[in-house]
Amino acid sequence: MENVKKKLLEFLSIGITPERLAFCIALGITLGIVPALGTTTMLCTIAALLFRLNLAAIQLVNYFVYPLQLALLIPFIRIGEWLFDVESLELSLELIRRMMRDDLWETVIGLWQTTFHALVAWILIAPLVIGCVYVVIKPLLRKLKLERLMAVSQN
Repeated sequence: MENVKKKLLEFLSIGITPERLAFCIALGITLGIVPALGTTTMLCTIAALLFRLNLAAIQLVNYFVYPLQLALLIPFIRIGEWLFDVESLELSLELIRRMMRDDLWETVIGLWQTTFHALVAWILIAPLVIGCVYVVIKPLLRKLKLERLMAVSQN
């Protein structure tokens, strides 16, 4: 936890405002949990360029939340299935291997549809995640910056 605090202080000390860093963290978390494996680095890079955010900061958050992306993959898939009222896909490595062996094209189409449904679920939830993370993180970053300023002024 101390390393995270140190890294946040580094970002704040190079001129990133607590508000911009909070937005960067909120966007990095939200894009980092997108239920399409292999896309988050590109999405975070595009977001950093589009919103003029610190690329290192957003990618650090993206990599930090990778385990969360994996943990939320199945819930996003299930929410997508519920939203589109489709039958639940059996998700086991053995079953997917068997499906690919039996009908590769049908398996690819089915997995793309499942991913699309999960992405729709993520799109619906993403604004809420960004907002909640931003509201929670911003005052913490302001306090951290203030503590740093006070410590510097005492020296």
